[in-house]
Amino acid sequence: MTTLNPTLFETNRAAFEICAAITKRASQSFYTAFSHLPRHRAWSIYAVYAFCRTADDLIDVHHDLAGLEQLQQELVAFTTGEVPAKPMWEALAVVFATYDMDRAAFFDMLQGQRQDATFTQPTTAAALEDYCYYVAGSVGLMILPILSSQHRQIRQSAIALGSAMQLTNILRDVGEDYQQGRIYLPKSQLIAHGVTNADFETVTPSDHFIALWEATAKVAEQDYQQGLTMLPLIDDAARPALMAATYLYREILTVAREQGYAVLTQRTVVPKLRQAQVLRQVQQALKQRA
Repeated sequence: MTTLNPTLFETNRAAFEICAAITKRASQSFYTAFSHLPRHRAWSIYAVYAFCRTADDLIDVHHDLAGLEQLQQELVAFTTGEVPAKPMWEALAVVFATYDMDRAAFFDMLQGQRQDATFTQPTTAAALEDYCYYVAGSVGLMILPILSSQHRQIRQSAIALGSAMQLTNILRDVGEDYQQGRIYLPKSQLIAHGVTNADFETVTPSDHFIALWEATAKVAEQDYQQGLTMLPLIDDAARPALMAATYLYREILTVAREQGYAVLTQRTVVPKLRQAQVLRQVQQALKQRA
């Protein structure tokens, strides 16, 4: 990490505030978790999130593959020193000037969006793992240099944490995704658990479906555990925020279980009161690690 230049951040405050607003609107949990960072680190995280949200919305909301290719060209220009005249890029220019950012991860994330644009159901667990890297593990690598001056030593843990969050998304949104013609759980796992399309079309989840859901949740929980192993090499100032993000996202799985796996008919949300309880757990865990 280079020397922090607060003036550079303040000069571009308006651009960062736009990125923060995008983050807060799209993911309250993500915004809340990383709001605990020192201001300039939080702003940097929000700038990266704005890039990811822009790419994701181009495909999931607007179905605009041409727009994604335009974003790719802007990224190419950006990495060669030409900053597009947009707030997101202006903010990211400050981030790249401050931290040892992983350029390849930004391109990998766009590749993940292309996979979504031409979606086909994964056939194996390995194919799902590969997909999770491109759409989420890559994001872990994108934000890691903002959280750790020793980021090159903990890349695999960051990828694991990103993948855990993506698997959580898949389990949370499984019903909504099915209604849109998408099943992200791999064909081999559906066959192994005896799950058919009929299991996605019921109000009350079947035992077969719950077993499949839990098998996937177990993988996510293992990835969360691997992600947490990087905490000793996360900068002290960033550790609470990373733990908060991890605990809040992992809590989605717990809430889904408590609600009887009602993921086929509704999106699982961690209520604000529950979020506050989780954040208290984070504080307790930090004290135990001290």
